[in-house]
Amino acid sequence: MGTFISELEDHQKVMADLAVCADVVTQAGKQLLEIFNSGGKLLLCGNGGSAADCQHIAAEFVVRYVKHRKGLPAIALTTDSSILTAHSNDYDFASVFARQVDAIGRAGDCLIAISTSGTSANIVNAAKMAQAKGMTVIAMMGEAKAELSQHADLSVQVPSTVTARIQEAHILIGHWWCDFIETQLSGDA
Repeated sequence: MGTFISELEDHQKVMADLAVCADVVTQAGKQLLEIFNSGGKLLLCGNGGSAADCQHIAAEFVVRYVKHRKGLPAIALTTDSSILTAHSNDYDFASVFARQVDAIGRAGDCLIAISTSGTSANIVNAAKMAQAKGMTVIAMMGEAKAELSQHADLSVQVPSTVTARIQEAHILIGHWWCDFIETQLSGDA
């Protein structure tokens, strides 16, 4: 581990390099807006820090980001400990999110599938299930081309291989989506 300044410089480099993702981030924001405007809902899944990011992003959509507005339907599939433990115990962890997508996802909904590596089996399986149900899939991952991107309509690939930097970028992107959608819904655009 480097000094705080070296970590800060690494963070700043990744944030600057993130400009290469601007088009796909914008496309995904427009897709999310269309899904919400059409009465669809957003499901999110991830592991570890990415699970926390799912909860964070879902909260911003349901409650608010900055502007007072109606709540938007967003569900972090990472939060129900009874579902997570029952499914993992009775079946396996690799299908824990796919099961939830199958149960509550519908055509016209969206899944944001977050995996810094792009190879997490439970995230890839959730994306496959969402595709099978006619849902839009937005993958959030690091720079490595990985299986998850093959099962996504849009793939946001942060230009880094460092988990912490990828997660920092993911939350920035999630915040931008919230701001973009709130601005569009409020008519301030």
